[in-house]
Amino acid sequence: MIICKSEVELGFMKEAGRIVAETHRLMAKSVQPGITTRELDAIAENYIRSQNATPSFKGYNGFPGSICASVNEELVHGIPGDRKLNEGDIISIDIGAQYRGYHGDSAWTYPVGAISDTAKKLLEVTEQSLYAGLALVKPDVRLYTISYAIQRCIEDAGFSVVREYVGHGIGENLHEEPQIPNYGTPDRGPRLKPGMVLAIEPMVIAGERYVKTLQDNWTVVTLNGDICAHFEHTVAVTADGLEILTRLDS
Repeated sequence: MIICKSEVELGFMKEAGRIVAETHRLMAKSVQPGITTRELDAIAENYIRSQNATPSFKGYNGFPGSICASVNEELVHGIPGDRKLNEGDIISIDIGAQYRGYHGDSAWTYPVGAISDTAKKLLEVTEQSLYAGLALVKPDVRLYTISYAIQRCIEDAGFSVVREYVGHGIGENLHEEPQIPNYGTPDRGPRLKPGMVLAIEPMVIAGERYVKTLQDNWTVVTLNGDICAHFEHTVAVTADGLEILTRLDS
């Protein structure tokens, strides 16, 4: 069942989204050669808690970090640790915050210093695919129309869409219905309605789409070691379109 949120619930989710967005702003300033993913995790957790919120991911199904920090060939669910970032790396940072019982969720992939042309294009295309999907969010649009727009943007650029991991509804639970694949057939799937809140998150590989999970049972990596990117916003469906809850106005 897809849950439509009330105005009160949306108010809590907007605040959760603001906290997530401001934490990302801190991450953008902090990502640099020499910093460890554990240090980034501490910066993020301290800020989230300073806003009377809690990190959504910490302890979720046993996950040990406050953020997911996934470097280069790591797609999602990277555990923060002693790994130092190097010039030329890219790092996907996925952040969730729970405020008054409601979650916000956003991922962004950041360059570490100067990066390769392939990495630049990967980041540009993945972000573009996110906004290609978001541009179609409004009442009565069928969900997989959005999925198809994301897929076309990615594949037309020569990159691959991950099939095993998808976006999701979000609210009192971090993961709710519906599942939102980044590929699909247009004019299929449930129709969007005002009050739905969705976490839309393209995950893209600069090579073949196949992935595997490491022995830590969390970190997902590309099968062939190709670099990958992940961008995500939490959005609310409104009467005439959408509101991006995890984007700062200034």
